[in-house]
Amino acid sequence: MNWIRTFLATPAGRFVARYVAVLSLGFLILALRPVNDHIVNPYTTFVAHESRVVLNLFGEDSKVVGQVLTSRRFSVTIFNGCNGLEAILIFVSAVLAFPAPWRSKLLGVVLGFVAIQIFNVVRVVSLFYVGILRPQWFNVSHVLVWQSLVIVFGVVLWLVWVRRYAFEKIDH
Repeated sequence: MNWIRTFLATPAGRFVARYVAVLSLGFLILALRPVNDHIVNPYTTFVAHESRVVLNLFGEDSKVVGQVLTSRRFSVTIFNGCNGLEAILIFVSAVLAFPAPWRSKLLGVVLGFVAIQIFNVVRVVSLFYVGILRPQWFNVSHVLVWQSLVIVFGVVLWLVWVRRYAFEKIDH
């Protein structure tokens, strides 16, 4: 147990402890029924509508009913877990836990949120077309490929943010 105390006394240890605490609190808040009903579900429906807009730009003539994105060629339900919130939470928790100025954190949270949101809409649209063109690949694309890519995107985005703001903090 002494190694834990020693680790937590280091900057990396303090970051990990703050990250785990913020991430855990974030997942706990998202799991609350009122948060799910009044924030997560409407947000998930918003993701479906954003994806519909993109699909319609491609001439798909899609619509959203609840959280179901549908066209005459394919339908997909966007569930909690497919809305990008986990990747956003992972990214935001890491930004908030990192020892950087609050202004830098705020900028990171806003830009990261938008970037992950755009990436997730690309994911939904891509999966929609996989469902149309290669339905046998849909489950593998959804579970193995895109879920991993969204998380990796969030982590890489955080690394880019850290590199930018870590060096800025050291230089000033």
